[in-house]
Amino acid sequence: MNKIFPSAAEALKGIVKDGQLMAVGGFGLCGIPEALIEALKDSGVKNLTAISNNAGVDDFGLGKLLQTRQIKKMISSYVGENKEFERQYLAGELELEFTPQGTLAEKLRAGGAGIPAFFTKTGVGTIVADGKDLREFDGETYVMERSLVPDVSLVKAAVADKSGNLRFNLTARNFNPAAAMAGKICIVEVEKIVEVGELAPDDIHLPGIYVHRIVLNAKPEKRIEKRTITEKAGV
Repeated sequence: MNKIFPSAAEALKGIVKDGQLMAVGGFGLCGIPEALIEALKDSGVKNLTAISNNAGVDDFGLGKLLQTRQIKKMISSYVGENKEFERQYLAGELELEFTPQGTLAEKLRAGGAGIPAFFTKTGVGTIVADGKDLREFDGETYVMERSLVPDVSLVKAAVADKSGNLRFNLTARNFNPAAAMAGKICIVEVEKIVEVGELAPDDIHLPGIYVHRIVLNAKPEKRIEKRTITEKAGV
């Protein structure tokens, strides 16, 4: 089966629909599928529930979909760095399910592993636990968290072979493998595509069984979220 598509728009075609639950890999602007997000915006789908650690920045990444009001709900752990995200939430225009970062990662990992729910102490006694089942183990209280199984996952990797085996680049791995495993359909944006066998088995971070479609974006912008420099004496 050919998994390679000529463009991000073609990779999304026939897959994305209004009202879907969608996971998007990345952490801030690190390791986000830039071309797939842009194509998702251009597709015009709306009323999306997006699973992502945060939502990019105001004019880049998932921030673009917030500007066009294509996202109705975010399942996230961090609201900072995106003023429009913050504004919509505080104005009651955007639903937000706050999820501790480790819990969010585990909800995706569990979804990909076929585990429907798990217990964690994180969030007990806070609004995170409101309305959720509590259980006591060995004298400690735990909250039950349901796993996440997105309709579609959009993922960024550095390299894919033609079977969809993936290698991620350093910290750009972040939420991407978990998002890929959890999605019913996984679409991956990569910077390089190689022949099957060119990736050494130990260099494969995610097997191609999880990957359904691949699109090449050889020169992503890779915008820096916040640049800081150290002033040197005498400069």
